[in-house]
Amino acid sequence: MKKIFGLLLLIAFINACQAPKKEVEIQPDALHSAMKKLTDVIVHDIFSPPVASRIYAYPSIAAYEILVRKDSSYIPLAGQLNGLEPIPNPTNEVNLDIAAIQAFLLIGKTLIFSEDKMDAYINKWHTEVEKSGVSSKVFENSLTYADEVTKHILDWADKDNYKETRTYEKFNVKTDDKTRWQPTPPAYMEAIEPHWNKIRPFVLDSATQFVPEKPTPFDMSENSPFYLEVKEVYDVGNQLTEEEKEIASFWDCNPYVMNVKGHVMFATKKITPGGHWMEIARIACYKEDTDLLETSRVFALTSIALADGFISCWDEKYRSNLIRPETLINQHIDEEWQPLLQTPPFPEYTSGHSVISGAAGIMLTSIFGEPFHFLDSTENKYGLPTREFNSFNEASDEAAISRLYGGIHYMPAIENGITQGRALGRYVVGQLRTRK
Repeated sequence: MKKIFGLLLLIAFINACQAPKKEVEIQPDALHSAMKKLTDVIVHDIFSPPVASRIYAYPSIAAYEILVRKDSSYIPLAGQLNGLEPIPNPTNEVNLDIAAIQAFLLIGKTLIFSEDKMDAYINKWHTEVEKSGVSSKVFENSLTYADEVTKHILDWADKDNYKETRTYEKFNVKTDDKTRWQPTPPAYMEAIEPHWNKIRPFVLDSATQFVPEKPTPFDMSENSPFYLEVKEVYDVGNQLTEEEKEIASFWDCNPYVMNVKGHVMFATKKITPGGHWMEIARIACYKEDTDLLETSRVFALTSIALADGFISCWDEKYRSNLIRPETLINQHIDEEWQPLLQTPPFPEYTSGHSVISGAAGIMLTSIFGEPFHFLDSTENKYGLPTREFNSFNEASDEAAISRLYGGIHYMPAIENGITQGRALGRYVVGQLRTRK
């Protein structure tokens, strides 16, 4: 009897040793943290808003394309995004969660400057994962698979014309044409990304697919429609309420503000408009307690809407090439006047924040619905209070009007910009299918 009992114990022990080990599940916090790290490096490296939108998109798409393999009710973006072919299949046993986060981090690292900051983060994350109980074989297989997907996505990214636009000629400022954009104080920086309309869109047929109506004809004769738009910026800027000042500052999102104190100039780094909306996407995911796959879907779709929004907006900016309010107010109304916000270094029409906020608002509403109450704490790190919204579209309306309060846009750029962005957002939502 004792022999039989001992034999049974031995068999049970062997079976326990041979039982398949439960796969380690990576929590969505890992992707949230990776996104936050990417944003921090984007701010540190001072990427312009259009370039930052590209940096958010490719890692987010990679993570989703890997994780979508976990659930047959989700649909890959390959075949739906311009030029994106299906990612390779894993040839060994892998943990898709680990591979997705790794690919996100590797692609993000490739697209920024401060690779050392990303390397340090990746090494720290690897240490945390190794403590989770994943087998060394599966861990290494997962990293290898992430390398394969990273190469696939980066090969696709290399064909979007970004590298080629780095060699194109700079924007030619013609000071003899009083209607055209001119550099603004205090830094008088050159125009940012004049060739961004040549970047391959993710979903749009072309950069010209959502051309807004033309801006008001330039005419600085007193009481002309255009003059009244300029005067409105001046008048509003001179009688701002504390609430309006707070709104303008909250949505400023200028990645490089030049401060002047006496003979000293120093820069303040801040989050980009796209980065602000990616943070709103994170806030929404936390509120809804989305799992890792769904979080990756939210990030991918939001970043795509933002990226195509910038391409569409920048196409119009350098077509209309309209002069900024600050320049005209100083020339024709009040030479001492300064806007509340520092004027960004690119043409006025349409408002970039209006376009991309309209697009992001539509995308996030398509995912989470409306109404959707949330607290936006994005700007807390810059000393600004949390703001409360009952929908993403309400937030995008506030982001748009903030540009009037800030003194950097005329009303048509704001109103037509939000219209342009929402039309674009609805198109992107209609073109992409990610759930069966």
